[in-house]
Amino acid sequence: MKKLFFLGVAVFPLMVAAQLAVKTENVFIITTDGFRWQEVFSGADPSLIRNACCNADTVFTKSMYWDDVDSIRRKKLLPFFWNVIAKKGQLYGNRVFGNKVDVKNLYKISYPGYNELLTGYADPYFIPNRPVNNRNQNILEKINQLPAFKGKVVAFTSWSVFPYILNQERSKLPINSGYEPLREGTDSTNQLINIVQASVRDKNNTRHDWLTYLSAKEYALYHHPKVMFLALGETDEAAHDNRYDRYLQSAANFDRMIADLWYAIQTDPVYKDKTTFIITTDHGRGDTEQSWHTHGFWAKHSGQTWLAIVGPDTFSPIGTISTDGQLYSNQVAATIAMLLGERFETSRKTGKPIQLAAPTLKPALARAP
Repeated sequence: MKKLFFLGVAVFPLMVAAQLAVKTENVFIITTDGFRWQEVFSGADPSLIRNACCNADTVFTKSMYWDDVDSIRRKKLLPFFWNVIAKKGQLYGNRVFGNKVDVKNLYKISYPGYNELLTGYADPYFIPNRPVNNRNQNILEKINQLPAFKGKVVAFTSWSVFPYILNQERSKLPINSGYEPLREGTDSTNQLINIVQASVRDKNNTRHDWLTYLSAKEYALYHHPKVMFLALGETDEAAHDNRYDRYLQSAANFDRMIADLWYAIQTDPVYKDKTTFIITTDHGRGDTEQSWHTHGFWAKHSGQTWLAIVGPDTFSPIGTISTDGQLYSNQVAATIAMLLGERFETSRKTGKPIQLAAPTLKPALARAP
């Protein structure tokens, strides 16, 4: 496999964590690896979707994802984002409006990116994308130590390196990662998933996202964890192969999975109207035809990301935040804790939680999606 946002006091009234009447009881943190903000807010890139060098069939890809109007184009790619999150939640990172989300880490690759997201700390010590145990404590580990959440925190990931990023050896978190078999017991669904996983040819270190997603969904509906981390990876895999068509297909699949999971959550009495989704990515990518497929400290603008939040504490249906502002990935961990009524503190200096816009926010301050 191969920030969050400060709402300016002069523009947005804020509520500090202590003032929030938090309704969230459960948090799902959902990521797709290396997915650019450009596609989130504008849909398929006009210079890339027509490029035969990175599409096997430009005519078919355009028929699926293209429209001359970007507000229509993004809905074709990400209908759940723009029909649900944009109406019930908040979307950060549309740089057209000067609204920015960035990573703070120097490296702009996956291990440092996920470390920053989950530990709140942009570690200056370089760890490549390899199975090395993380020295930093993460939010899942800290939450799982609290009596109210003990045994109610879980991670499902496509990339097999996550047990090291989350330091499973130290944290003792339940993590299903890569093509690791699921515990079957009497669960026929897990048995079927294991059969499919075993039959996959040419396995690499990133499991097919649908297998990761179905495993996570079944676990959520059967065990009802209070905190789940779901990390998908095929957007990044397709991009590194310089296949823009598969990159768009993987993004569309990501949107379908979130839609399906949101429906399952909102029709489950344990979760309904008590669950927040935090959706983001670990890094961006280059923004030219030559650099879109890559990322890293050498790839200009690949630290640019985005963030979506939807749940009972996204007070106003303000959709795209369209005012100047800056968020960083190192704020996500503290935001998870805040939504659960807790504080996230480690020996490191971590990012502050996002201060969600207050209910009195005037609609005129946010443009319609």
